[in-house]
Amino acid sequence: MSDRAERHIVLVRDAMKAPLLGREEEYGLARRWTEQRDEHAMHQLVHAHMRLAIAIARRFRSYGLPMSDLVQEANIGLLEAAARFQTAHDVRFSTYATWWIRAAIQDYVLRNWSIVRGGTSSGQKALFFNLRRMRTRLERAGGATPPPREAMHGAIARSLGVNPVEVARMDARLSGPDLSLNAPLQAGEEDGGARLDQLAAADPLPDEQASMEIDGERRRRWLWRALGALNEREIRIIKARRLNEESETLETLGARLGISKERVRQIESRALEKLRVALTQGSDVPRGAFGPI
Repeated sequence: MSDRAERHIVLVRDAMKAPLLGREEEYGLARRWTEQRDEHAMHQLVHAHMRLAIAIARRFRSYGLPMSDLVQEANIGLLEAAARFQTAHDVRFSTYATWWIRAAIQDYVLRNWSIVRGGTSSGQKALFFNLRRMRTRLERAGGATPPPREAMHGAIARSLGVNPVEVARMDARLSGPDLSLNAPLQAGEEDGGARLDQLAAADPLPDEQASMEIDGERRRRWLWRALGALNEREIRIIKARRLNEESETLETLGARLGISKERVRQIESRALEKLRVALTQGSDVPRGAFGPI
């Protein structure tokens, strides 16, 4: 048995032996702490309610977390309750401490139950800790023919005041454990490698995409400025032959302009030379920005 397990057993055994306190004893210890800062009185109050903390911690065993950790978090909640308890509340300390103990354990469960953080809002926390119980109750109420999953999600959503979509997502999360991306692929999946290998995309990285967009915008600006060196017919030919997605043939373009295809080729060559000169003479255009023209 590990040292951690032994300490947990000793803690539980010691808590079961602690004497119960009456209302006046609780209030007396609380006043000694709040008025005189008597730490011994606070520890007496905490020690007498350790069995309450352990009993509440045991209700969260189904989440698969170590019982010793749950008890430790329960103790943190118990200490918080003892530090804040006031006799003016006119309630028993056990009633007051139960809320703090449960809150401390719930926060611990939400932080450690899954590697994916969830349950950040009060509605999501209520959904996380009540979904299984409410789903089981609805399934039992349906008898041999339990209600459809969508109907159950709707009923749970109305009861807890959340969106049915959130219920469906939480149900999916609670239905299966986390999967490590470094785990090997299961039988029937692609041979070899880990799940992480399946996440690689052929698309450029975000910084490369941003660089391509910025450079592309610069090239377009330089090109449209260089087109100002061409006359109207040269621009029409360059657009039809070089800038459109589908390039027109010399014959088609010549027939549309009423000239021979050889004349189209000559005008195109002259226009490309004008563009090359305009682009290379631009002060802000780096050499080789467009490749060979």
